[in-house]
Amino acid sequence: MRTQIKDILVIPMTSEGLHFIGDIYIRDGIIEAVGSGIKAPGPVDEVVNGQGKVVIPGLVNAHTHLSMTLMRNYKDTCANLQDWLSEIFPIEDRLTEEDIYWGSMTGLAELVRSGCTSFADMYFKQWMTAQACKEAGVRGFLSLTLFGDEAETEDRLAIERLDEAIKGVDILRKDIAVHSIYTCTAGSYRLAAEWAKEHGSIVNTHLSETKKEMDDCLAQHGCLPAQWLEDTGFFDVPCYTAHGVWLQDSELDILRRHDVAVVHNPSSNCKLASGIAPVRHFMDSGLTIALGTDGASSNNNLSMLKEMRLVAMISTVSTLRVDALTPYKVLEMATLNGAKALRADDKIGTIEPGKDADLAILDMDRVNTCPVNDIFSALVFSLNEGNVSSVYVKGRKLMEDGQLLTINEAEVIRETRRCWKRLCEE
Repeated sequence: MRTQIKDILVIPMTSEGLHFIGDIYIRDGIIEAVGSGIKAPGPVDEVVNGQGKVVIPGLVNAHTHLSMTLMRNYKDTCANLQDWLSEIFPIEDRLTEEDIYWGSMTGLAELVRSGCTSFADMYFKQWMTAQACKEAGVRGFLSLTLFGDEAETEDRLAIERLDEAIKGVDILRKDIAVHSIYTCTAGSYRLAAEWAKEHGSIVNTHLSETKKEMDDCLAQHGCLPAQWLEDTGFFDVPCYTAHGVWLQDSELDILRRHDVAVVHNPSSNCKLASGIAPVRHFMDSGLTIALGTDGASSNNNLSMLKEMRLVAMISTVSTLRVDALTPYKVLEMATLNGAKALRADDKIGTIEPGKDADLAILDMDRVNTCPVNDIFSALVFSLNEGNVSSVYVKGRKLMEDGQLLTINEAEVIRETRRCWKRLCEE
């Protein structure tokens, strides 16, 4: 099947500032051609009128905990990350497969409504999140998540059912995550790296999220967190990390040497009083910086649109430089850099021939984006979920004219509330 998206403002994210009115041709889920004044490569089965709209690569949420939608707006008054985790961990221990499924479906609906087509997930019972992704059609990079020592890691590897759940589904990928240096042993990190080498997989972890994490690592191990991880061999396989708020310059050298990306999560870092990551400095140091929402329990939403606006704002105020992050650079963090961090930029992150047709079509004919004047500024500072018109993943239409096509939103809300009510009563 060949689809033509006609006369639309294309922001391909292939060159800074580039945008043009043109057409996109999609064949069997792949972008076949894109440009101005181009001829159809062949017969067209569907024509989508793009006049007055903008198309961008689908946003990439490079770090979240999808099923934590169940715990949205819960324990908001915790003093810091450690206090919050002490409230969250007991609930997570009680989560059933059904909880994971409905929590995932709620998160997927929210992602699609905000123009997000891909997400990297660190959580448990990921085979249920995979099932939700298959039904909803959202691209997922799903991490088998490890906690504790080597024995616990071996146990988690033994009960893993994700391989069968994603078999034959090319929009899903299995990664491996180790939660953090304060919940896991060096042995667990080594086992994860060995497993990743054996399976050709990618690893990820939380890193330097709080000052306490950094101080405790120095006190217990005599080195900074990134140095400790390097010593375990964790960076010897393809890796990306979440947060990095307290990374020191010597650690940036380590990450750059191993091509380790950092996923910035500004809302969560602000909400939990973790600090503000010096993103501009990280970029100047040669690191790939992507963008994530973290979980809905510590954010409390999964909107990459809100994340883009916030990262631009806090980068400006923390550096006292209006140009610390240009709108284009912010959008790049949420698209191409996310794809690079996940080692998926051969498929997603830009709009160009040969890439999968993961697209977000935006309606700028709204009061909040009128007048547009500068399109990149409008996308970062003015856009909201109401502007998201249609969403595609590998050419499959997940939302059209603001209506979800693959998710029964009313059912998802009802079932998620039911699951949470049961968890609260246990």
